[in-house]
Amino acid sequence: MEQLLALEMVRVTEAAAIASARFMGRGEHDEADRAAVEAMRAAMDEADIAGTIVIGEGERDRAPMLYIGEQVGRGHHEAAEVESVDIAVDPLEGTNLVATGQGNAITVLAASERGGLTNAPDTYLEKLCVGPVAAGAVDITVSPSENCHRIAEALRRRVGDITIIILDRPRHEDLIAEVRSTGARIKLISDGDLSAAISCAVQGTGVHAVMGIGGAPEGVITAAALRCLGGEIQARFRFRNADERERAVSMLGHAEEDKVYRTEDLASGEHLVFAATGVTPGELLQGVRFFGGGARTHSLVMAYRTKQVRFVDTVHMFDRDRPPAVRL
Repeated sequence: MEQLLALEMVRVTEAAAIASARFMGRGEHDEADRAAVEAMRAAMDEADIAGTIVIGEGERDRAPMLYIGEQVGRGHHEAAEVESVDIAVDPLEGTNLVATGQGNAITVLAASERGGLTNAPDTYLEKLCVGPVAAGAVDITVSPSENCHRIAEALRRRVGDITIIILDRPRHEDLIAEVRSTGARIKLISDGDLSAAISCAVQGTGVHAVMGIGGAPEGVITAAALRCLGGEIQARFRFRNADERERAVSMLGHAEEDKVYRTEDLASGEHLVFAATGVTPGELLQGVRFFGGGARTHSLVMAYRTKQVRFVDTVHMFDRDRPPAVRL
């Protein structure tokens, strides 16, 4: 199941990346996102799956497609035996990054057997993400400074030699100050904490942890990626208002902010697949590169049960009559 599903899913993220990459640097946030959503939805219609969106663009009355509960894939329309899967999507993580031509924008999704991905409400999560070496050594209930020292100890480094990624937001002023007080290095990012969390679990990126508050739906997709990579996420819900608390109760059965969610709580599936394609150039993935008659994409696809991590370099030939001017 996983190998076939992984192939189908990377085709979906590639289609969304190519569509949204055409808007790089044009300042059109909404148009870039719309292009990614439409391309992702169209590609899913061609996939041999019977999928249900569990994390997407929102409720049906607010999103025309890829809304929570929407059925996607050929399996819902044809009398064929295909796998039933739950799908969590972020058609374009980093709309601002694409609009301004900055790096690290990606298209991303996670898929699992039914019930394998938590249907998280559209609110915030306090997150602590680390790679495989530091997994099991950190604890979100202790101070950020204590976790910096634990990460350094697990990596056998000095605290001053580790790098923590934090979203550059006013809500993180105290967190940034405390991490700086330890001597740890900080990389502030404007968007894209999902991409950052994946980077901390890939050796050679120079990133060792992600801390701070970000989107809860993205946290579930992050959990799927980190579970495939052997990393760890710990998270706690951080609700902004009464409406979000009520939504959490309806979706999760509670609105507790002290409950710690771990990697396996957010992504419990045994047939997890994660796929991401670069839209703009980043530390982990190259962006879409257009050439006469086609484009080239760079993707990451992972499968949990088969323990496979692949980087996929694909040449897409839009015009077969024009030879691709691409160096392989």
